[in-house]
Amino acid sequence: MNSKEIFKHVDHTILKACSTWQQVRLLCDEAVEHQMASVCIPPSFVKGVKNEYGEKLTVCTVIGFPLGYNTTKVKVFELKEAIADGADEVDMVINLGWVKEGNFKAAADEIAELKAAAGDKILKVIVETCYLTELEKETLCACVTEAKADFIKTSTGFGTAGATLKDIELFKKHIGPNVKIKASGGIRTYEDFAAYLNAGCERLGASSAIKVLSR
Repeated sequence: MNSKEIFKHVDHTILKACSTWQQVRLLCDEAVEHQMASVCIPPSFVKGVKNEYGEKLTVCTVIGFPLGYNTTKVKVFELKEAIADGADEVDMVINLGWVKEGNFKAAADEIAELKAAAGDKILKVIVETCYLTELEKETLCACVTEAKADFIKTSTGFGTAGATLKDIELFKKHIGPNVKIKASGGIRTYEDFAAYLNAGCERLGASSAIKVLSR
């Protein structure tokens, strides 16, 4: 697997609190040059990126990020505004408090409500695996599947740990056939990129792709 093939699966990401327009533009230029899957950027930059780059790249943004405990109404508003601004894909963070209470119905209902609002736009569901038990991960696979989301995603990159190959194997066993997998957080070497794709991930969220793969 060469770098060109890997780039096609990368959501080229910048989500730090101090991200600037200049940094976002550089990210977008890199994504266009290397034909990456998308750029994943803060919501406040979506409109500017779409206006400048149009259909040259796929724009992804984040909802309820990074902690996930916004109310569902706020998340729906965020999502609708992001799509109106030009987002093609949205990555939402689940309410982990509901998960820890065992209220998986509320978590699934929220995912379904955001997917309904997203329509034909891609919805990725960040479950933040570093905080979950094995049973919680398995149950969330069912929630994401039942809610008809497009992807399950491991991590925000802001938690205590990122993706693991063990979690990708768990996802593969428990998600439905129409749900794809995105790994993110801690993907920092060529071997990491290749291993996650070989394990069955369709997308990889990373900020280090250019540094690692352009060699």
